[in-house]
Amino acid sequence: MKRPEYLGRDFLLDTDAARELYHRHAEKLPIVDYHCHLPPQEIASDRRWDDIAQVWLGGDHYKWRQMRSNGVDERYVTGDASSHDKFVKFAETMERLVGNPLFDWSHLELKRYFGVNERLCGASAERIWKKCNAKLRERGFSAQGLMKKSNVKVVCTTDDPDDTLEWHRKIAEKPFGVKVLPAWRPDRILREAVAKRKDPMKHLAERHRYFEENGCVLSDYGLVDIPEKGLYADLLFECLKMDAKAGWATQLHFNCIRNLNTKMFRKLGPDTGFDAIGCADSGLGLAKLFDRLERADALPRCILYSLNPRDTEMLATIMGCFQKGPGAGRIQLGSAWWFLDQKDGMRRQLEALSALGVLGSFVGMLTDSRSFLSYTRHEYFRRILCQKLGAQVERGEIPCDMKWLGGIVEDISYNNAKRYFGF
Repeated sequence: MKRPEYLGRDFLLDTDAARELYHRHAEKLPIVDYHCHLPPQEIASDRRWDDIAQVWLGGDHYKWRQMRSNGVDERYVTGDASSHDKFVKFAETMERLVGNPLFDWSHLELKRYFGVNERLCGASAERIWKKCNAKLRERGFSAQGLMKKSNVKVVCTTDDPDDTLEWHRKIAEKPFGVKVLPAWRPDRILREAVAKRKDPMKHLAERHRYFEENGCVLSDYGLVDIPEKGLYADLLFECLKMDAKAGWATQLHFNCIRNLNTKMFRKLGPDTGFDAIGCADSGLGLAKLFDRLERADALPRCILYSLNPRDTEMLATIMGCFQKGPGAGRIQLGSAWWFLDQKDGMRRQLEALSALGVLGSFVGMLTDSRSFLSYTRHEYFRRILCQKLGAQVERGEIPCDMKWLGGIVEDISYNNAKRYFGF
């Protein structure tokens, strides 16, 4: 039997049904990336990069974390080493990353965007460095060019309520075929309000209206946990009421503990690779928040993400208590997030949603990334989705009705998100 090719045409597609579902239904669909951390200024200015290290290693704490784990000195991670030397150190780290999602993501990006088909390692680093840098000088290898090349239709960035949104307005003034919308992220203001015991709601209401006027349809809250009562619980309640009134969808990200390494936090700041999975018990707080909002007829459409995999089934059952029409999937079990957006994490999320919810109404994948090359994560997810359904067909666990299943794949990959957010 012929050994499957790594990242070949049928990567992860190990049944005839999976191959048919992916190649006929998922492969060519556009992308709605409804949660990312791309800098709007770089999109507006159509940024270009001098080398592959700027695209890959600038701001990517996923890569930084593993480079440190491989013994790379901080000078080559976030320090003053040259781009070339940082790239070589990452290439050497890749030699040890077998089984890590970065291994797959990085090679997918090299293959899809740069035509590189060899394994990245210390020995190949120089060749790949030169080939990628030559590609980056070609037309289309800019921020906007990469988004169009990736067949992206909509992107939602992540923005502080006090942001002027000037770069979003500049993008809207010169459309390039990709809709770029802000997403409301009030974490900083909520934390400061709790620390100072002050009520920020008047200010937040004004900024909420401003975001709405500038096309926002989506909020996002990054939480350690969801408290059952107290000032933070009350502020969260008021914010979600505003989301519901505006017709926005709400995202709740929780159970992450951040900035654990005080020395490195003081040196580098947040989002630099020193966060971990939390273990807070947020189930009762979430249920009480939803019940309070529902009694006030103010529960918005909501997407739930926990960084702790133990919470997956809990969230899937809590959300089932608050579903109602007319729209399908009012409350969503969010895609596998951060440390969980790897093969096993994605499969577990799909299995839990299949068993306890309505898989066919799922709004699908997102990048949660600061990189313009991360759209291959949508491909990765779509292949895993088709692998799951294809295996069930081959085992006789679901009907071999490929038109029906193909429609479900198309909905999860693209159509559901487009409908859910009203794009």
